[in-house]
Amino acid sequence: MTALFNHTPHALDLHAKLSAFMAEHIYPAEPEVAAWQADPATRWQTAPIIEQLKQKAREAGLWNLFLADAVHGVGLSNLDYAPLAELMGRVLWASEVFNCNAPDTGNMEVLAHFGDDAQKSQWLAPLLRGEIRSAFAMTEPEVASSDATNIGLRIARDGGNYVLNGRKWWITGAGDPRCEILIVMGVTNPDADKYARHSMLLVPMQTDGVKIVRALETFGFADAPSGHMELSFSDVRVPASNLLQSEGSGFALAQARLGPGRIHHCMRLIGLAQRALQLMIERAQTRIAFGKPLAAQGMVQEWIALSRCEIEQARLLTLNAAARLDAHGNKTAKDDIGMIKIVAPRMAVAVIDRAIQAFGAEGLQHPFLAHAYVGARCLRLADGPDEVHMAALARGMLK
Repeated sequence: MTALFNHTPHALDLHAKLSAFMAEHIYPAEPEVAAWQADPATRWQTAPIIEQLKQKAREAGLWNLFLADAVHGVGLSNLDYAPLAELMGRVLWASEVFNCNAPDTGNMEVLAHFGDDAQKSQWLAPLLRGEIRSAFAMTEPEVASSDATNIGLRIARDGGNYVLNGRKWWITGAGDPRCEILIVMGVTNPDADKYARHSMLLVPMQTDGVKIVRALETFGFADAPSGHMELSFSDVRVPASNLLQSEGSGFALAQARLGPGRIHHCMRLIGLAQRALQLMIERAQTRIAFGKPLAAQGMVQEWIALSRCEIEQARLLTLNAAARLDAHGNKTAKDDIGMIKIVAPRMAVAVIDRAIQAFGAEGLQHPFLAHAYVGARCLRLADGPDEVHMAALARGMLK
């Protein structure tokens, strides 16, 4: 945790506990989880050890750390939660152990802030207990989904129901057998102002007409068991009571959901890059090439130094965005959030790539680095590609 930002004693205590938990339970479990996820017979089921670790995390008070309100979470601000997200990011699956995994975190925030009492009872409560999983269905194959106003899935009112028709893809989490609820964004009034055309509905995964078309792989990784799914919605009928907030509020809900989520993503990426740097250093100190350790090579020293500088820069930028979001809200912090979404994934890709180079051909199949590289590269597209965030940032500066 950096001395430039004042973290509460509660956050410092949780950081120490989380760090100890990671060392005692998470890192030692990596080989078992990797073997489970590599086996085609088990990969689409949750590794039993993860469920065991979830119980240990609850008992340790390391549960729902991401929610700012003390009723549903532990009362941390975005700034206080950010270093915890960084720690969890050092292992790709660790966030789930603490019930802090995407897309559930964003969905729980939406339900906590905008759901009615019945929706909270039916869906938020079991999500908070870690009993079920969820997915957020916004992205579509036919449109540039980085602009939420382009979303085209149709939602039509029919008496006391809504009927959904359309396609979604890259829906993370929808492949998990525990995924029971989707938050689906679609068009309810195509003739309204473009920021008021869309709404969000709660759609149970087992509703008639919801179909998993296929699992989408990222550079050959299935990211099982959550996966990234293409979904089709054919005359999917749900009660009107499944509407979140009101008709036409979909765009506003999407923006409210994505702000904190981008900070979570970026801090996890910083943790991912920090671990890659640690592995690079260890490799440089132990690998002998041309009669001397890699650490004696000037080029490798440059990789290590640049990586530390870039990680620190991204960390400070992300913590600043978190502090601004806490103090002023999403609208004021939008440029800061845009900047970190540009910087953090690019930084992580660069650092992990250097670590792979340090390992040589072994880096291409390294049990951590290969998957970490894919995860970081994907986040240059998830929650809006670099180009969208750069264009928005530049337009604001050119006014």
